[in-house]
Amino acid sequence: MKIGIITTTIREGRAALDVANWVLEQSKARSNEFKYEIVDLKDFDLPAMGLAPTEKQAIDINNWTEKINELDGFIFVTAEYNHAPTGVIKNALDYLNPQFTNKPVGFVGYGGVGGARAVEHLRLIFAEYGAATIKRNVHFLLAFDFENFATFKPMPYHETVIPELFDQLESWTKLFKTIR
Repeated sequence: MKIGIITTTIREGRAALDVANWVLEQSKARSNEFKYEIVDLKDFDLPAMGLAPTEKQAIDINNWTEKINELDGFIFVTAEYNHAPTGVIKNALDYLNPQFTNKPVGFVGYGGVGGARAVEHLRLIFAEYGAATIKRNVHFLLAFDFENFATFKPMPYHETVIPELFDQLESWTKLFKTIR
């Protein structure tokens, strides 16, 4: 079964890939039953919803849809901007819907309050999609998990929390696979 670690930002200087790579590295201690992979939103040039896509953007929309469809579960590495998830992830999610039905979603947030408010917004979106959001989240605080509020240096205790997220996500992934 395949779990996607989805980044939610595309701006230069973003911490998303550092955090996603940390999640991927932590997943390597898990069983081989699940394959974790990073899906970087920046790899897909998605136009604002409602605008006519270029030929390349049409291909990227299709590739984005297919990539999400092939995954069995998700961990969204979500930044928090202005008390919410980024506009680009909301736009990217607007291209989807049935791809999330009966699939579990977990969250790793980062920001001033660990991305908690962005996670809460995303939970509402995924409820509309018929996805199941798990209880355990991991939250990285800019003041403690980022040196000088910029360089990702997570506190060691997160290594004891993320296995709970993996446990919940993997068990729900197995369960939901039986009804899809």
